[in-house]
Amino acid sequence: MLGNHTHKFHLVDPSPWPILASFSALCITTGGVLYMHFYEKGQTLMFAGLFTLILILGLWWRDVVREGTFQQHHSKEVNTGLRYGMILFIVSEVMFFFAFFWAFFHSALAPTPMIGCKWPPHGIDVFNPFEIPFLNTVILLTSGASITVAHYALLKEDRETAIQGFLATILLALLFTALQAFEYYEAPFNIADSVYGSTFFMATGFHGFHVIIGTIFIIVCFFRFIAHHFTAKFHFGFEAAAWYWHFVDVVWLFLFLCIYFWGNMTP
Repeated sequence: MLGNHTHKFHLVDPSPWPILASFSALCITTGGVLYMHFYEKGQTLMFAGLFTLILILGLWWRDVVREGTFQQHHSKEVNTGLRYGMILFIVSEVMFFFAFFWAFFHSALAPTPMIGCKWPPHGIDVFNPFEIPFLNTVILLTSGASITVAHYALLKEDRETAIQGFLATILLALLFTALQAFEYYEAPFNIADSVYGSTFFMATGFHGFHVIIGTIFIIVCFFRFIAHHFTAKFHFGFEAAAWYWHFVDVVWLFLFLCIYFWGNMTP
């Protein structure tokens, strides 16, 4: 317990999960490379690593929840450190997307002769930004509002409204992912179709991956809320999920305005 320490900080117990997660990630990477080079066992190794990684992450997060909720190791000072860590993590994600936007604008503002000195390149039938992309924008912004409602309801200890906010956010997130998958399925171009296809699918696909992670994050927080793990004063796990979801919202706004709207209208 926290009271047994002579300081206010939590020293994490030795854990096997970091090294095991590293080996699982190595299996995923190695298996993916082998699969792309037409080795049959590569796919098996990749999915085995993915299954193992998901299992390890579940056990790892279980330990973190136990430390913070039941053993009360997450003091005020520890929570401050966790907040700084989450902020730095989101900043690192911003740098990721900055690289994708840089690649897109580099090609869009100065298209080379190899793609016909034209953007979008000749032969690329782009999406109408005011169809599924605009609908997804409305859906994601609405989900950002609903997660904020859930947060304020938690602060006011209004469980019914908080549950409604959670459920609305989860349903909207799943709807966004389904529409994005449908858009990919109906896409008239693929990732191999010039630099436009590469930048489009890398940027939007990486964002879609973040939406899936954020949805899982919120679902876990929802079940923790149902189990009374959060109080008005101690709920950083949910607060971190809300921060992450708002980050996903903002990135999508830039994707919609820059790639779907401006990028498709460039003569």
